[in-house]
Amino acid sequence: MNSSVGLSASSQALPPRNNAPEVSLFRLYTLRLAYLIMAAGLGAFIWPHVIHHANQYGRAYGIQVAILAGLGATAALGLRYPLQMLPILLFELTWKATYLVAFAWPLWSAHQIDAATAEDIKSVLMVVIFIPLIPRRYAFSQYVLKRGDRWK
Repeated sequence: MNSSVGLSASSQALPPRNNAPEVSLFRLYTLRLAYLIMAAGLGAFIWPHVIHHANQYGRAYGIQVAILAGLGATAALGLRYPLQMLPILLFELTWKATYLVAFAWPLWSAHQIDAATAEDIKSVLMVVIFIPLIPRRYAFSQYVLKRGDRWK
């Protein structure tokens, strides 16, 4: 009698089965490389502006720099947890795609790209290196097919 009670209690304690597709070790390392590129790149180019800046620079660019600094610092977690931090990579792809479609494309179509805007577009276009690194089947199963968390 005790063994059946113990068996039913232990089976209830098991977590629900995860039906996510297996992600290869190679893909995990490529994701880690993407997070390393994000963290190191933003660390090298953004964090110096966070640490040493004039008040005028803070007024003009403080919000953008703070968001990018936080994104880079959070991306460093992807080195340890590459799949759990996938939303950070998806956020990076989403905001850059939004910029390219909603802002850069109309400027390009109107022939109004100046040198500064061209540099911005060039740096944003670097996002294409992340696209093949996304484990698409895993992301689709986790963020589209998987049942969401309860609301109440």
